[in-house]
Parts: sequence; C-alpha cells; structure tokens
Amino acid sequence: MKTIVAYRSKTGYTKKYAQWIADELHCDIKEDPSYADIEGYDVIIYGGGIYAGGINGMKLITGNYSRLRGKKIALFAVGALDGSNKVYESLWNKTLNDEQQKAVGHFYFRGGFDYDRIKGADKIMISLLRSSMQKKKNPTEGQKALLSAFETADHTDRKNIAPLIEHVKGL
Repeated sequence: MKTIVAYRSKTGYTKKYAQWIADELHCDIKEDPSYADIEGYDVIIYGGGIYAGGINGMKLITGNYSRLRGKKIALFAVGALDGSNKVYESLWNKTLNDEQQKAVGHFYFRGGFDYDRIKGADKIMISLLRSSMQKKKNPTEGQKALLSAFETADHTDRKNIAPLIEHVKGL
C-alpha cells in the first residue's frame, strides 16, 4: 500500500516524529500538505502539534473525511504534557466524531517545549497564559502540569512511535 506521513510542525517536535515514522515505514513524507498531496495514497498518517486545545492542521483530515473514505488513516498529536493526562481523551473527542474514532487510529506523543522556537502570536499567547497561571494562588493539578510543561525540555523518543507503527503495519 502506498503510504505517506503528512504533518505540520511549528517547533520541530512533530517533524521529528514524522521523520522517524517515515523512516520506519520507508514511505513518503510531506510537510504542510494540501489535499492534493495526500489523495493518491492508500494509507495516510497525519500529525500535528497541539495548540490552544486543537491539533495543528487536523482540518485537512476531518474536513476531507468523506473524500478520504476507503483510505486507511492514522493520526498523531504531539504535545508538551505527558500522555497520562485526561486532556488527550477530550482532545480526541473534540477532534473526531464517534465514527472517526472507531475507524481512525489516533495516538499521542509527548514532544517538548522550547520558548526560543516559538514565534509571533503563539509566543505572546504562551507568555500571557504562563503569566496568568503563575499568579494563581491555588492552581489545579492540570494547571500545575501545564506550568511544568513550560520548562524547556525535549521529551521526544523514537520508541514512542511503536504503537502507531504496529497499527499501520496491521492495516
């Protein structure tokens, strides 16, 4: 089956995972894809970073889902928090409807955070969010986790892609 890894990456963590996946599967890879870039493939693996509660570029898949029927699809989201956080369950519920969640493999990979890699409006928004959370007298566990995610770190690990690779090879 003809396979592509398509992705959008603002800070490089999603790109790193996309390259590892493409290397492992010996398939094509495309950054910032359009529908025309993915329509000729049997298996589409799409990845994007998590920003403001959504997955960067995911509308490429969800907005074209009816046109992609008959294709095998796997998705991955990359974020700064560890994967045990319930936020990711709600992220997938927000991103994919029930039918899509059953039909599409979806995976979360921990990325990292490096303030120097962030640009423009994203940098301003993160600064404001971090500042407002630091002022909270009794932050929730989720807010504490998010604050700790704002510390410079790279949590990417090639072994994290194993479940996605196994899923795709089983298609």
